[in-house]
Amino acid sequence: MFGSNKYHVIDERKRWQAVLDAQDRAADKVTNFAGSLRFVYIHSVWFGIWVLINIGILGASLKFDPFPFGLLTMIVSLEAIFLSTFVMVSQNRQSKRSDIRAQMDFETNLRAEIWAIHIGATLGIDHDHVEDVVRQAIAASGEGPPAGP
Repeated sequence: MFGSNKYHVIDERKRWQAVLDAQDRAADKVTNFAGSLRFVYIHSVWFGIWVLINIGILGASLKFDPFPFGLLTMIVSLEAIFLSTFVMVSQNRQSKRSDIRAQMDFETNLRAEIWAIHIGATLGIDHDHVEDVVRQAIAASGEGPPAGP
């Protein structure tokens, strides 16, 4: 009676994957990596080695960016600019994904309400009475406008 082939259920993930392009996937990968502890560990080691080399602990002949480490500062600044851009791109994509979810929720709710009205009408349930009860319940919960005509 209830086979899965009888329902037309839209999978939000499939709809979302259809809108992704290579640039979006790359931005997500960069953002996911930048938000990981692995990223922190790699940068900690990188900064540590950079500082050790440039203060002369590993040999004075290896120094290439003496204190106050201007080259390191520039590289880190450029990295911060690019990372913040990737984060903003990913946030914009998440916003689009939220919009898709909201639209799908709206469609599902509308479909359910239409079915409920038709089923109620078939069963002889007074639609206006049910709506009055719903309005009163919403007003009593403090989540909506006050009950009224």
